Amino acid sequence: MKRRTPRLRRPRMWVVLLSALLMVLGLTSTAAYGRTDDAQEAQQVLTWTAGDSITQYTSAPATAVAGTTTIVFENSAATGNTSGMPHTLTFDVSDPEYNNDVPLNILANPGDDQGGKHTAEVTLTPGRYRYHCTMPGHETMQGILVVTEGGGDDTTAPETSAKVEGEKNQAGAYIGQAKVTLSATDAGSGVDTIEYADGAAGAWTPYTTPVVVSTVGDHTLRYRATDKAGNAAAEKSETFTVAAPPTDDKTPPETSATVSGEKDADGNYLGMATVTVTASDTGSGVNSIEYAVGSAGAWTAYTGPVMVHALGAQTVRYRATDKAGNAAAEKAVDFTVVAPPTEDKTPPETTAALDGTLNSDGAYITSTKVTVTATDAGSGVDKVEYSLDGGPYLAYTTPVLVDRVGRHTFAHRATDKAGNTSGAKQSAFTIAEGGGVPAPNCPEWDERLTVIVGTVDTGVPNRITRSRCTINELIEDEKEWTSQALFLKHVEKVLAKLRTDGVIDLREHKKITKAARQSGIGKPGQTTGYRDIFDGTAQSLAKWQHVGGGKFGLNADGSITSSTTVDGMGMLWYPQRKYADFSLKLQWRDDAPGTGNANGGVFVRFPWVHDNPEESRPEWVAIKYGHEVQILDKPDGDMYKTGSLYGFDRVGLGGAGVTPKGTWNDYEIRVVDQHYSILRNGVLINEFDNVGGQDFFPARSDDPGTDGRRFADGYIGLQVHSTTDVISYRNIRIKEL
Repeated sequence: MKRRTPRLRRPRMWVVLLSALLMVLGLTSTAAYGRTDDAQEAQQVLTWTAGDSITQYTSAPATAVAGTTTIVFENSAATGNTSGMPHTLTFDVSDPEYNNDVPLNILANPGDDQGGKHTAEVTLTPGRYRYHCTMPGHETMQGILVVTEGGGDDTTAPETSAKVEGEKNQAGAYIGQAKVTLSATDAGSGVDTIEYADGAAGAWTPYTTPVVVSTVGDHTLRYRATDKAGNAAAEKSETFTVAAPPTDDKTPPETSATVSGEKDADGNYLGMATVTVTASDTGSGVNSIEYAVGSAGAWTAYTGPVMVHALGAQTVRYRATDKAGNAAAEKAVDFTVVAPPTEDKTPPETTAALDGTLNSDGAYITSTKVTVTATDAGSGVDKVEYSLDGGPYLAYTTPVLVDRVGRHTFAHRATDKAGNTSGAKQSAFTIAEGGGVPAPNCPEWDERLTVIVGTVDTGVPNRITRSRCTINELIEDEKEWTSQALFLKHVEKVLAKLRTDGVIDLREHKKITKAARQSGIGKPGQTTGYRDIFDGTAQSLAKWQHVGGGKFGLNADGSITSSTTVDGMGMLWYPQRKYADFSLKLQWRDDAPGTGNANGGVFVRFPWVHDNPEESRPEWVAIKYGHEVQILDKPDGDMYKTGSLYGFDRVGLGGAGVTPKGTWNDYEIRVVDQHYSILRNGVLINEFDNVGGQDFFPARSDDPGTDGRRFADGYIGLQVHSTTDVISYRNIRIKEL
């Protein structure tokens, strides 16, 4: 990780020489240079601390005075960190709204050589500094430090005033509406914020434009202001009345209410019911809506749906009044709320039994049959899954026959109808034939369930052949073929041998031959060697798995988009197989709402996310043990922009030109050994050699790399960052190098 450290203040050389000369001449005291004077002894110290939280610092200062300052940042067991998670303290220098003269960036780890406590000398100037944590998923871990002139010169709060305007009637009430304009002045540090609230209990709201009040009745609008030194003006208020404009409206509003929520079989609402009230008036317009819970409940102003949690029979009354004073007759809705059923939080129990003949070495001769059983005393077993030799989890329906010679691992788990999934259990065993046979020397690894040539699925079972290789492995459709004729000749030779051996029949022979022609492998201009891992279909997406917060949805155009409704950081990952050296190609598009830019990334080379020390938050396995190739075209905020290796290697904004938001971008990620190359729209924007050194998440003790390098192979994933960081992906394909 690249880290900037504030430069320590050092005496200029001419000062040192002048001091030495004066001492020789007897014109100064004999005190050694660098002795602290009263001003230095009074130098302020600002302390930040961090603990286990990933959303906020444990403590942080809010104000300071300008001048030389000692910054202390501690993230240790003493400050509440029991997880060993590293944190940073970073002063943002990218936003012109804040001071940008202190490029502070401190990484503190409870296990580092400082015990997690670090200091830095900086010089603060009047204004505001924004600080934050730069690690993935920590953008809400931030705050503002307000710095005033030394000595606290500005102690005077802003001056505030309000002006109410509008047409009045003879009684002095504003007809139809009143416009309230607020203003504030501050001769010291300047006005920072102005806020207002409607009524004695109204929430404070930032003031940006004049406030228009159109609800008929008496109003009290409160207001206040704060300057940049933190001085708050006393609250003031303006009281006025809004009257309805002259009208011949004699008709009250129309009202209705709906009740929503999860129901049981009897129509009762489970745990809570939500009542939504609506009113309309074609005359003077609706002025107010009120509701009351129960026959004796007090009338309350309706501002949004009403949630009723109390158990038993419930009544919610409602009414409305228009601006001409016409009141609608009271109505009511009746419903019943019951306690939800007891939640099943206990996962199923699974066991696996192996059946076969053992030799003297304890290996199964020829084959073994694995039978999995699952029980659940709560909601009942929903599904049982198994994984053979670290492969993807498959649905278990009948006993699994394992007859490939060599060492095997068999993992199994189950999920109940309440969604609880048991921790995977694993059995290890060996299959032997004639005293033991070494693993087959197959052209490529491919244990998919059916024979697939290029992207064409034949539906023919991908059987084990007499060579102990699968049919897919013998076809070698990922090899770089120089012509289609050469590829078809090879396929025919393979199929003829399989026909002779009785592995396939004539019908299957014809299906595979037809698929080989349709694949286009070997034709001029045909991209060879790349395999689709997401081709825009629901069947393709079903092979991926989501962990953590958020989700991805499939679009009609064959792309997938991260959710705008489900918050929390998560990851969609491809558990079908691991990749070592590869070229990954995909297209992405920034679909962040409004004018902002999305933040996301592509994870590579991370281990299996389940049965892992991080399984309590499996989306973090990719962050801690893999690499994230960043996607972020935002000009401010996070320092890692598109093409960066997060936490390791930064790329500036626009490495290959920033496309307009909503534009599809081509992304290629090439990984060979520990060398990473990132291309955007065909332009190489970053190269990185993972040769060791400190990063945010140090490698585990069982990391196969050396000198801090990360894994030499692993899985592929797509990050969901938050509800506002909306990114779409399509055409995801990979080629092993």
